[in-house]
Amino acid sequence: MAETRSTLETKKNELEKELIRPDIAQNSRELSKIGKELQRIDRILSLMDDVNRLKKELAEIDDMLFGDDSELRELAKDEQREKQKNLEQKELALTLALVPPNPQDARDVIIEIRAGAGGDEAGLFAVELYRMYVRYAEEKKWKTQSVSSNRTGIGGYKEVIFEIHGTDVYADLKFESGVHRVQRVPETEKSGRVHTSTVTVAVIPIVEEADMSLKPEDVKIEATTSTGHGGQSVNTTYSAIRATHIPTGITVSCQNERSQKQNKEKAFEILRSRVFALEEEKHRVKESALRKGQIGTGNRSEKIRTYNFPQDRLTDHRIKQNFYGLSGLMDGDITQVIEALKLESQKAF
Repeated sequence: MAETRSTLETKKNELEKELIRPDIAQNSRELSKIGKELQRIDRILSLMDDVNRLKKELAEIDDMLFGDDSELRELAKDEQREKQKNLEQKELALTLALVPPNPQDARDVIIEIRAGAGGDEAGLFAVELYRMYVRYAEEKKWKTQSVSSNRTGIGGYKEVIFEIHGTDVYADLKFESGVHRVQRVPETEKSGRVHTSTVTVAVIPIVEEADMSLKPEDVKIEATTSTGHGGQSVNTTYSAIRATHIPTGITVSCQNERSQKQNKEKAFEILRSRVFALEEEKHRVKESALRKGQIGTGNRSEKIRTYNFPQDRLTDHRIKQNFYGLSGLMDGDITQVIEALKLESQKAF
């Protein structure tokens, strides 16, 4: 059943009462959960107010369009176009906000970016994708935290892993998993020939221990020295941690924290989240055939997007849609792409 203003306001009042309960006030996990739901409700109520306001303003402008003053009529037409566009944007945002949230959507995420085919050019594009997501996070007032990275000799990334913490992070970024292909002329290419390179992205929801725990006997822990550019040691103490989940073979390495204990905690967090994501993927594959609005499995091997620099175009292959202005998109202005993917995903079963 669709959420109405009255049901949302009732729910908001109930949640605000929950916040002052002593048992809730001392439970950081519940506090975070309630806080995120209150933010979601406040956003919907704000969007409802915006839509109603714009509709009233458009109705008032309609009256001006039939006046005797021709100059005033032209001004009214310009204002009408601007407000109509704004209304359409707000209505789209409201439609997306009213979709019942997936239990995973409120989670923070781990993003893993790895250079694929294309050598140094792939590594350089991995840096640009990393920057794109960090800038998008900044615009959303989210926090980013580096987990680990492995640089190439010319400043690219062989691999970079980082976390993003905020409100409904997974809801926005879950469709970013897959192969991102770039087509452009590398700076080192003297003949001007366009090269094609690939970078894989994995977006994994962060799972807390309360939601899923790993059996100690299923995890192999190894302490190693941290490494820097080109593999040279940057820390002679054994503070870096490699954790392997024996049943699945999933391996995680962490070296960015200052102590072995901190690296171990971070490795377990990532390992737990990867194992959880693997189980979720198995479940999703079984159900995907039932969903008409399926836009992708989130599998790393799936080619989801092409960034064509000579044509200044980003193409998302799942929704067969083009977006222009790559400089802005690569600077983190990807809201239009994310909203188009979210809208497509909400098509009826």
